[in-house]
Amino acid sequence: MTTWVENPSGGRERGPRGVARAWIEVLVRPQQFFRNGVAPGDQAPGLVFGVVVAVAYTIGLFSFAPERIPALAGGPAVSALIALTAVALVIAPATLHLTAALQTIILMIAVRDRGGVSETVQVIAYAAAPCIFVGIPSAPLRLVCTLYAAALLVVGLREVHGTTTGRAVIAGAVPATLLFGSAFGGVDAAMAVLRFAGII
Repeated sequence: MTTWVENPSGGRERGPRGVARAWIEVLVRPQQFFRNGVAPGDQAPGLVFGVVVAVAYTIGLFSFAPERIPALAGGPAVSALIALTAVALVIAPATLHLTAALQTIILMIAVRDRGGVSETVQVIAYAAAPCIFVGIPSAPLRLVCTLYAAALLVVGLREVHGTTTGRAVIAGAVPATLLFGSAFGGVDAAMAVLRFAGII
């Protein structure tokens, strides 16, 4: 269940200012943020954060590549609005929770003493912070953002679940590949960069 704890440990601020502050802090001071800003049983702020990142990514994608707007109804503007609503209300929350479910199963195998499911949801949501820029049509930028997001996931798993960096890398490899490599296009960006460099 998604819950909203009234006074979570870490004292996270609610609303747009809280989202903006969390975004800056997780990018600049990830270790401190994950250590102090993830509260047990308090998924809602993380869920909101993840949805904001997904919507911002989609807006960027549609703005720079209008051909990516699905043909739904009433022309491009209405179709884009419907798609953004679907991302905010269905696609982003479902993707976040499915990724968290997979991550939880892997953590059960890889980490003996760990935090709960709600902490895992928050870690994944906040780790996606750099992906706000991946809608911009630049393969190097997308690659950097998705790699940084994967690194943030490792830091978050390590700090929140009290494990080693090595175990966090192992535990986060598959979810990071699926979310940041596939959903946010990190793998395609890497292939584009390698082709441009003449490596493949």
